[in-house]
Amino acid sequence: MAVQTQAINEDKLNAFLGQVIGELGATVNAGLIVIGDRLGLYKAMADGEPVSSSQLADKTGTAERYIREWLNAQAAGGFVTYDAATQRYHLAAEQALALANEDSPAFVCGAFELATATLKAGAEIQSAFKTGRGFGWHEHDQGVATGCERFFRPGYNANLVQSWLPALEGVESKLRVGAKVADVGCGLGASTRLMAEAYPRSQFVGFDYDAESIELARGKSASVKNAMFEVAEAAAYPGGGYDLVAMFDCLHDMGDPIGAARHVKQTLAPDGTWLIVEPIAGDKVEQNLNPVGRAYYAFSSFLCTPNSLSQDVGLALGAQAGEARIRDVVTAGGFTRFRRVAETPFNAVYEARP
Repeated sequence: MAVQTQAINEDKLNAFLGQVIGELGATVNAGLIVIGDRLGLYKAMADGEPVSSSQLADKTGTAERYIREWLNAQAAGGFVTYDAATQRYHLAAEQALALANEDSPAFVCGAFELATATLKAGAEIQSAFKTGRGFGWHEHDQGVATGCERFFRPGYNANLVQSWLPALEGVESKLRVGAKVADVGCGLGASTRLMAEAYPRSQFVGFDYDAESIELARGKSASVKNAMFEVAEAAAYPGGGYDLVAMFDCLHDMGDPIGAARHVKQTLAPDGTWLIVEPIAGDKVEQNLNPVGRAYYAFSSFLCTPNSLSQDVGLALGAQAGEARIRDVVTAGGFTRFRRVAETPFNAVYEARP
């Protein structure tokens, strides 16, 4: 079937094709970033010393011809610098912080692990576009779970204990003395571990509906004595009298977030607090047409929206729900107080009280 086209502006066409070429290179380079991460190539260059392809291959026990091609791809994309005079490659300190240091708040390799694993479900998500059916997080490649933890963990490391919890009214003092905390939708438990290590007098339990994620969380947290993990859905996790219920980057993924909100209210202590961390977003589409919004809309098309549609109700808030829709969910669940207490370039942090 012939495609009807509008009149073409050649300059605009050429500019768009340039954008497409950049997109194409970035798409394929995502896989090379994952390889560099897994083989320790960035870590081997983190000292800042210029290296040849042969030197890097020797340092990492890899084949020089592959390393040469990988380095050239990194140099073309601006991930490393190439010196033509010496034929050596250099990883700047800022790049090393983002690519080689997993404890850095700027670490990005987990995002690419998440992205490349997400794309493995392309055929299933394409089918879902036609049928409207859902596709759960647990149905994805395991790299989605591990990459998701590595993607969000740097932000949690930098902000959770340092600024987010202190921003909640009266919560940090309870945690220091000894509080009861539920981390709902905990995934592999990075947020649970961080809180438990920071507040050893408090007791933490992480809940997630995915049994495989809970097993991984238990393995990663074996040395943390005041944290445990159980398989449970957000609207049915056990226990009560929680001083704090936390949900990190997961409320928008739930099929029935209002039902989850009602359950949180029922399980909180009378003066308890609900901490909600969500992807940063404006309330209108046009407010999210930026690089961060683009990434979140893309991930949401593959992960968040299909997961919600795979569950009862299927409200499908999406990763760019925005504060107004999150407020609506919280108030529909019976909470009377809701406020934004912090934000980062990637997250909005909310406090809800009964």
